[in-house]
Order: sequence, then structure tokens, then C-alpha cells
Amino acid sequence: MQLWRGIISAALILSMTVPAWAAPGGQLTVQQRQEDLDVLYENLKKGHPNLFANTPEEEFLARKGEIEAGLDTASDQEFFLDLLSLTALAGDSHTSAALGDQTRLMRAYPLSLTWREGKWYLSALPSEHRALLGREVTLAAGKPVDQAAEAFGGLLSADNPVKLRRQFRQACNVADLYEYLGLVEAGEPLVLTLAEGTELSLAPVSMEELGKMEIAQLGEGLPQPATAAQDCYYCAFPLNSDTYYIQYNTCAQDPELPMEQFAAQTAEKLGNCRRVVVDLRNNGGGSDGVLWPLLEMLRREMDRGMELVGLIGETTFSSAIINAVELQEMGGVLVGEPASGSVDHFGSVGSFRLPNSGLRVGVSQKYIDLDTLFDAGAGRGVEALEPDVTVLRTMEDTLVGRDTAVEWLLAHPDRLEQRDYPDAPLTRGRFAALLWQKAGSPQGGEAGFADIFGIEWFLPALSWTAEQGVVCGVGGGAVQAARPITRQEAAAMLARFAGLTGADAQPWTDWGEIAPWAREAVAAVVSAGLMNAEGGAFRPLETLTRAEGESIISMLD
Repeated sequence: MQLWRGIISAALILSMTVPAWAAPGGQLTVQQRQEDLDVLYENLKKGHPNLFANTPEEEFLARKGEIEAGLDTASDQEFFLDLLSLTALAGDSHTSAALGDQTRLMRAYPLSLTWREGKWYLSALPSEHRALLGREVTLAAGKPVDQAAEAFGGLLSADNPVKLRRQFRQACNVADLYEYLGLVEAGEPLVLTLAEGTELSLAPVSMEELGKMEIAQLGEGLPQPATAAQDCYYCAFPLNSDTYYIQYNTCAQDPELPMEQFAAQTAEKLGNCRRVVVDLRNNGGGSDGVLWPLLEMLRREMDRGMELVGLIGETTFSSAIINAVELQEMGGVLVGEPASGSVDHFGSVGSFRLPNSGLRVGVSQKYIDLDTLFDAGAGRGVEALEPDVTVLRTMEDTLVGRDTAVEWLLAHPDRLEQRDYPDAPLTRGRFAALLWQKAGSPQGGEAGFADIFGIEWFLPALSWTAEQGVVCGVGGGAVQAARPITRQEAAAMLARFAGLTGADAQPWTDWGEIAPWAREAVAAVVSAGLMNAEGGAFRPLETLTRAEGESIISMLD
């Protein structure tokens, strides 16, 4: 049985839906190459909101100069990879050049690799090497596999190590990339060293030859768990009497089942389920707003006591990252493996085509700053989204068709907790929640602020503290709940909460920097020992960390 399509598709990391076309007559001229290079660079600069955020412009220009020096000697294939290398300097997972139909001219090694629990394993090989499937690989081309993956960063743009690892896994069989990066000599085999010390040598073959080979894949013929990726936009079913499972595979509307209808149907089927699991492990993005009707329904269920758990993994990317952070903003717990998408990231991709080679280039058009939108994203920045509870898929489970994360959840029915980030900035919404919890979590009305999403875990706290006059808006009906709280704002809320008044002005060096509306409160909380003025300064505009806020609240009577 031919199973080669699984590894031939790995080369598609270099392609997009719009194919590239070769220049008439074959080889591009030097003038055509120069034009394509100039168009690429100028359009990246013009289209990207901050092209030089990760790599200085001087390095871009130096690399462009190196490419220009070889325009008359490079093959078309080398020139195309040169363009990828220039684009990769963006260090942006959404900005990339694509080779399209040019991939059919490349050569591949007949293999694929998979990553489990920090190790690399053989997952596809010619059928004569079937016995080696599932063996650990320690070296590729004489280098630790992680180092080889890191070298691929010279061609594949990524803003975090998980994304680069994923891209390497998808392109690890493309011989031309190893040769371009100097990992393997032109035309030579790729030598893999296995954990037991044996070596496997695989010669490069054309894509046409690869398509004719008998390829064995790890796990072929094994049963798959019910939670394996389904051929659907989204679907749902119970795992047991306590746990309901929702698989969300793409951030897009199913034309035959709109999300609003799906959410309503799911709500009817939840029954007395204590936990709902939203699986984002197969979701590479799309439009983040599609999920909103489901989130609103789940928020209502959470208000009645249901526990929300999200599953994330390496494939979780782009808009699915936004949805995962929204689950945390609701109070849900993320379980699984680090995602390839970063919390803050460049995105909203546009595209253009180079005039002579026809290569299609995707370029980010905006910066998506989740740490300013959500308390759950505060302080996270451009880094892979981490689960609250890490459960790594094991090779043992892979070989028997078992879903490690789901099995772990079923074996741990107790309510889970989010990971603690003590050094993260303390937001205004979270500080209100700390005060509310100190008061015993009393019932309140509805927060009437215009800039809240309506799904936040701290909504009851905002409602109650606003009713009590502890939290005030910032004008225009807004509360800016996700903004880090300043020390003077915290002092004002503390004073209102504790009823502290009447303290005199203090001879601090920065007394004049404290806003007039906060001075009495600042003096009162410092006098009460709840906050300090070290070195004769209060530092009113500095922000607090979560740990500092919790420490202050713990001192309240």
C-alpha cells in the first residue's frame, strides 16, 4: 500500500494555494531576479507593521547584498531559497515566502519525523526499513536534531521555538534545504543516528520517485481514539457522564451548521456534565470571532458551576491562540502541550506575488497584542502559548492509538487550576477580583462598562466593586480591566475598600507626581502600612505584579 502522500505533503510547508510559475524559457535573467528581490524587500517594508522588530534593517540589507552578489551565478532553485532566507529574517510566523509549484522540482529524503516528550522519532520510512519506525533519532547530518531544526530557521520564519520545531518537522525530508543550509553536501544522503548508535542513510530522490515508493508510516492500521482529528469544522459528544467534549478544528463557520446553531445544540446536550473540554489541538486559525456564540454559552454554564478545560498543542496557531487565551480569560484551564502560536504576534496576513518568479509572499499587516486585551495575556508577550497543565503526548500512547491528554483528564476529575504567574503585571480587573474575594465574593449586579467582553472570569468582582464605589471607570464608560494597575490606582481602590481617610500629605520626593485625586488615598494606605514609600518616594505610576497585589490584600484586616 502506498502511503507516500503523508511525507510528500511535508514539502508543502514551502507552498501556498496560489502556485508559483517558472519564467518563460526556464532560467530567470539577472534583471528579473533583481526586480523580484527589490519587490520582495520593498513590499515587506511597506506591508509589515514593524518588519525590523526582530532583525535590524542593517541585517536585512546585508543579506540582500549577499543575494545580489550571486544573482548571476545562482540557479533558480538557489535564488528562490535566497528569497525565503531574506523573508525569514522577519522572525514572524505569519510572514513567509512560498515556492508553490517549484516544490515539484525539489528532491526529498523518504522519511518523516515526529516529536514526543522532547525527543525525535522516525514516523515514516521506505517499507524495507519498517522495523525502525518509532525509533528515537539523536543526530541528523551529524548534528543533534534540535540543532538541525534550529538551522532551518535560516529559511523558515518563526517567532517562537515551537513554531520552528513544527516547521522543521513538516520540512525535514526536503533535501534541497539541507544542502542550501550546508548541513548535507549536494547529492549526498542524509545520515540519521539512532539512539542505540546505529546509522540510517537515505539518498535524496525526486518528488516523482518519492510518489512511486512504498512508504510505511508509524501507527498505520492502529485504532484511533474517538478524539482523533475529525473531518469537520467542529463537533461534540460526551466522553462520559461527567465530561462533554467539543472539537474545534478551524476558525471558520460550517456552512451547514452555523456556530450559533451548534452552540445552541450543544447547550441542549450538556445535561448535568460537570466539565466541558474544548479541543483546539488541530486548529491552525482563521477568524477568531467565529467561536463567540459558543464562548457565551459556555460562560453561562460556568456561572452555573461547570468547569471549562481547553486542549492545546503544537498545531494550535493564529486565531486559535486568541480563542485559547479567551478560554483562560473565562477562567478555563488549558491542558496539553505548548502551542506553535505566540500569545502576542504579528498576523492578519495579506499577500503579494513577485513579478517574474511568481512566488507568493504572505506578510503580516497588524500586531495582535493580547496582553493589552486580556488579563489572561498580561505580561506574556511574543512567546509560545503554554498550557496551565502540561501533559505531553507519549510515544507509548501513539503506538497504541491512545489520546494522552484526554486520558489524563478522565483520570483527574478534580477541578483544575490555572498556572500561577506571580511576576505578571497585575491588571485592574484582577485587583478588583482580589478585593472582591477578600470581601467573601458577594453577589453584585452587572458591570455596566463599555469595554468588557462579557466573558471575563472577574465580571462578578467588577460588578460588585463598581456598585460599592471601589472601582471607578476611566471615562467614556470604560474601565480598562486588562490594563496593568498603577500604584496610585491600587492605593485609591484600597482606601475606598477599607474606608481609609484623613491622612495628611507626606514629604515624599515625588508627592507632586501623584494625581490630585489619589493623594489622600496614597497617604492613607501608606500610613496604614498597606503600601510603602521606599527611599522617600511612592512611585505612583509604577505598576504592581500579581504577587505584590496578593501580598497587599493579605495585609487587610
